[in-house]
Amino acid sequence: MSLALAHHTGLILAQVAGLLLVFGGVWLVAAQVTRLRHSTARTVVAGAAFAAAGVLLIIAVHWGHVG
Repeated sequence: MSLALAHHTGLILAQVAGLLLVFGGVWLVAAQVTRLRHSTARTVVAGAAFAAAGVLLIIAVHWGHVG
């Protein structure tokens, strides 16, 4: 069984991963602002965004032939 993605689909996955990295970074900075509530929850959301971005990048590089 061979799983392959079109090159265009791989590029879109890589772009979504990049957006998740930006979102996670901004959310992590927001979690460190001491005046905002729910900093632990914000850190968890940022970590989940980074993890999802990593998975999407792995898929894009391996099966989408990006990179």
